[in-house]
Amino acid sequence: MIRLAISGAGGKLADAVASAAVAAADITPTAMFNPLLAGETVAGCVVVADPSRVDADVLVEAAPTPVVMENLRAWADMGLPTVVGTSGFTPDRLAELESFWGDETSCLVVPNFSIGAVLMMRFAAEAAPRFEAVEIVERHHADKADAPSGTALASAMGVASAGGASSEASEELVAGARGAAVEGVRVHALRLPGLISQQEVALSNAGEVLSIEHLSTSYQSFASGALHAVRHVRDLPGGVHLGLDAVL
Repeated sequence: MIRLAISGAGGKLADAVASAAVAAADITPTAMFNPLLAGETVAGCVVVADPSRVDADVLVEAAPTPVVMENLRAWADMGLPTVVGTSGFTPDRLAELESFWGDETSCLVVPNFSIGAVLMMRFAAEAAPRFEAVEIVERHHADKADAPSGTALASAMGVASAGGASSEASEELVAGARGAAVEGVRVHALRLPGLISQQEVALSNAGEVLSIEHLSTSYQSFASGALHAVRHVRDLPGGVHLGLDAVL
């Protein structure tokens, strides 16, 4: 039985993972962490504000971006295998995490827990060097705290590593009209009420366009992948790893 702790208890992703863990036969929630909800009960556990009171085999980090790095330093000091679902891990933030996370404990940063999203990113990276240009359009709910999404950042980095890039021929008449450039790949972030998560990677050559799109219609799509990561993060070598691919 895997004893699971969840940081960011009370958030949408954290609650979805907690509910899925309660229903799982091989995982049991044993600790919930969120200083803002200390004393409340989530998934049968009293939420704590002190990291030292977190007792588990594996932790899922789903706290908001502004506090996640401080949390991760605590889990690193405790030697607690961690699965990170918090968004916003740019190359600079990944480098910061790698600077303090040791080699004895595994940390898996997952931009998107959905199996379909992982495949979308893999297919896009495979296709990228075969097309002249590529751009990414991501759509999320209106109250998402960060832009672009972690999935879009990871997709752009994967596409760029494979040799893909966006055309830079157009001049912006209004700053930002061409989106943000992530390692040479243009990313456009839309925030609209009623959405959960949707992303399109558009690739083109003269005379053809390939569109690779993924749509999440329920947070359950994230919970299933998160539990898979929880089951396998301890199988990874110590250090920081990126993407659900690492445990698929």
